[in-house]
Parts: sequence; C-alpha cells; structure tokens
Amino acid sequence: MLNIFFDLDGTLLDSQSGIIQSLQHALTETSDIEPSSEELRGMIGSGLPHILSNFLGPHGEVSKAINSYRDFYQEEAMFDAEVYDGVFQMFDTLMTSEVGLFIATTKPHVYANQIVEHFGLTDAITHVFGAELDGTNSDTTSLLQYALDETGFDPSKCIMVGDRQVDIYGAKNNDINNIGILWGYGEADELRTSEADMLAGHPEELAEIAFDMMGLELE
Repeated sequence: MLNIFFDLDGTLLDSQSGIIQSLQHALTETSDIEPSSEELRGMIGSGLPHILSNFLGPHGEVSKAINSYRDFYQEEAMFDAEVYDGVFQMFDTLMTSEVGLFIATTKPHVYANQIVEHFGLTDAITHVFGAELDGTNSDTTSLLQYALDETGFDPSKCIMVGDRQVDIYGAKNNDINNIGILWGYGEADELRTSEADMLAGHPEELAEIAFDMMGLELE
C-alpha cells in the first residue's frame, strides 16, 4: 500500500499571512528588529527556533520570542490561512485508490490538529505527525523517522510531498521517495538543487505523478 506524507504550510495551506504576522509580533516584542514580509516568507518551513535565532542571534531571547509567537499565533493567527486551490480535488482522486494520506509537519501537532480540523481536511487525513512543544521532532528528518517508527511503514512504499528543501532532505535521510511542489514557498531552483525525485506544478497533477513514480496505476 502506498502512503503519502504531506507537509502542511506551503503545501496544503497558504498560511503565510498568519505565520508572518506572528513572527513580526514576536521579534518586535523581544527586540527592535522589524523584518519585512518578504524576508520572512522565504524562511517559512524552517523550524521556529531557527527562524527566530537567525534574527536575534545566538545570544538573543529566543525562548521569550517563541512564547510571544505562540501566544499571538493561538489567539490571532492560527486560522489566518486558506487551502490551496485543487487540494480537495487531489484528495478526492487519491482517496479512490488504496493509499494512506498523512500530514508530517514540523509545526507542533497540538496546533496542526486544530488547523486540519478547522479547514476540513480530516476526512482525507488518517493521522497528523507534528513536533512537540519542547522541540522534539521539530526537524523533518527526525519527524519522518518518528512517523516510520510509529507506523511500521516501508519507506520505499512512502512518498513525502513538500515545498521546501528541508522536506526533500528529510525524506532522503529516511530513504523515502519525494515530490517537490511548485505552488508553495520554495523556489523551483531550491527544489532542483535538493534533487527532489519529481516536481509537481499543481495539486491536481500530484496523484498521477505519485502513482507513476511508484509504478502504480490510479483506479
């Protein structure tokens, strides 16, 4: 059976507005740094500590900024997002075949589960794998290793779908097939440089690409 792991932000959801607002709030609360939306957009997909320490430096108040981010995000910005056009149609196509659909996001699962339910993705998604609030599984490599350990899946029968090089590298580090998507926050050159197995330009192309690369036929 084929099992597909999907990144969340930038892959299923265009959530940059809420994330950027939360990052800007956290940084202005803990420093005099006011990064632009464009500066922050290119960092979505990296772990929160990494993004904040990039601006605050190794001796900055990263823990304080994380708490500020989370407070604002939960109260103001968690649902400031929208499902990308074609995602529900993609799921409809995949659900007609024997395929398991999962989310693997470095966002804490306590938030990710609420988001998945809010945006009506629970009918398609079997389980959400996310990070812990203490930082455990906050990088894609360890997150996917955890998902494989929990499910017992054969990585050769899995695909990771994501928009950033961390998604591709995380998959490769676990011997998981991967598809880089071009409608998210990563640039095509980034995904090509990370040597994604395949690239998809629109959600409705993904099912056919996934089955072709695994030598399977859609029902």
